[in-house]
Amino acid sequence: MSPTFSDPHHVDSKHADSLDADPHHADPHHADPQSSIQSEESAKETAKDHPKDRTNAHSRVISDEQTFHLQVYGRYPVVLERGEGVWVWDDEGNRYLDMLSGIAVNNTGHCHPHVVKAIREQAGKLIHTSNFYYNEPQSRLARRLAELSGLDRVFLCNSGVEAMEAALKMARRYGNARGKKGPVLAAEGGFHGRSIAAIALGKEKYRKGFEPIPAGFATTPYNDVEALRASMGDDVVALAFEPLQGEGGITAVSEEFMREARALCDRHDVLLVMDEVQCGNGRTGSYFFYEQFGVRPDVVVTAKGVGGGFPVGAVMVTQAVADEMERGSHGTTYGGNPLGSAAALAAIEVLVDGGLMRGVNERGAWLMEGLRARVGGHPLVREIRGVGLMVGVELTIPGRPVVEALLERRILSNVTMDRVIRILPPLLIDKPEIEMFVSEFAECLEEVHGGA
Repeated sequence: MSPTFSDPHHVDSKHADSLDADPHHADPHHADPQSSIQSEESAKETAKDHPKDRTNAHSRVISDEQTFHLQVYGRYPVVLERGEGVWVWDDEGNRYLDMLSGIAVNNTGHCHPHVVKAIREQAGKLIHTSNFYYNEPQSRLARRLAELSGLDRVFLCNSGVEAMEAALKMARRYGNARGKKGPVLAAEGGFHGRSIAAIALGKEKYRKGFEPIPAGFATTPYNDVEALRASMGDDVVALAFEPLQGEGGITAVSEEFMREARALCDRHDVLLVMDEVQCGNGRTGSYFFYEQFGVRPDVVVTAKGVGGGFPVGAVMVTQAVADEMERGSHGTTYGGNPLGSAAALAAIEVLVDGGLMRGVNERGAWLMEGLRARVGGHPLVREIRGVGLMVGVELTIPGRPVVEALLERRILSNVTMDRVIRILPPLLIDKPEIEMFVSEFAECLEEVHGGA
């Protein structure tokens, strides 16, 4: 039976050893501030003692990446070395507040002691087997995700795009068994990964140069109920969308659209596919965001935060979908490996059993209220929106200069849709860090506004 906690900061003594492997982390959610300060000072002393070595190593990291790595990322000139809680440190000992969480990956914070302990212990026992054999962490994780999603079967993989590809194959299989030859529909503005099939569901900019795009996919306007009704029919295979769009600018599905989507899918025997890769795993205050609408999808895909920083992806499906898949119809080499499964189980224990998830909406309210109070009327701010700790600030100008100004203040952030500052902190962020971010963000807006 899962432990329950009345206070999300409290750890039941019966579970203290399992949720906290480090005596410096008595609270399962937060690094000791004094410990973090001492660590920063120690790192700076090391850098001071060997400045030339540090400079050479820093330059070599960047040079090797630029020389040998495929140049598909727009990187900032920062070399990150380690992390703890809501903080990361670069190779020069500078500490940064992480308001991006590796793009919604580090939901339990950097190097949470319970996740680290689980990874270390499993790495010392068994890292990988093929899926010709059973392994205990995989079976436990499959059961846990089935219970959390309210669905019947689980397929484990390694990333969001793998999960979406698996979901699309399952949808095709389901549709073909029923004689359907129509499209998989997706909501406009969504992002479902960068495979050739996934970009067929997403924005035009991700398709450019990769034509011809596979046939059998179509889009319908997000939150437009009339357009959705016009797009649906008995030949449609599936309808897929993010209930809270990340790359799409932190835009939430309306309750009307969600409920009509479920009703139309039922009427036409169309699979309802929820992409919870970014908005899932506790970020909105429930393990999956769709739970807040009282709607049960047919397929759910997730990744990012499910592994506590370790690459894990998953697809959850109803038994009706699972019934169309037989042995050999899909598979993966690494998916559900013991190490990744152990990491994901530990992350779920922190989020759900340890109570971290229960504090998300309160922390999100602190963030939203702080932003609205400080910058809600700023001439550069068009709108502040979000759910839980998935927040967007839409600007009237391109957001890159604001992200760069925040980086100068040692705060990691991101802009999407050109003008939306995307804020995705670790779920253990507390009021002092939120207040610090809001203050620095307000100053950055003033700085950019003054120089515009």
